[in-house]
Amino acid sequence: MNGLNCSQSVFLAFTDLFGMDDETALKVSAPFGGGVGRMREICGCVSGMLMAAGMIFYDAKHPTLEEKSALYAIEQELAARFRSRFGSIVCRDLLKGITSDASPNAEERTPAYYKKRPCPEICAAAASILEGFLKEKGKL
Repeated sequence: MNGLNCSQSVFLAFTDLFGMDDETALKVSAPFGGGVGRMREICGCVSGMLMAAGMIFYDAKHPTLEEKSALYAIEQELAARFRSRFGSIVCRDLLKGITSDASPNAEERTPAYYKKRPCPEICAAAASILEGFLKEKGKL
């Protein structure tokens, strides 16, 4: 509710678990807001959730096919949990019925902006889904 995009909001909530500073986290996750560059593709909340999962579960120092496959399984599980709650992982589907376009022009984050969108609820839910998963896996 302080001007971050959806991807930043979710990703930033988990940086303490993998030691990334806020500025870097905000830069890395910025392009994924609004369904990737405001193109209304994969929901930025899902992108933020999956990026955080990658930071927590992926061993980049020793990438193997097994490691990649294990991460893909985690990502698919998290996406499935999100999809079961919201019916889709696609931004334009989640914003169906809300006047929204895919122009590159960001909108000012005002109380009116947040009031007409489900995005704050979706951000909280994505963070909650990842938090629950991390607890199940003993990472929290």
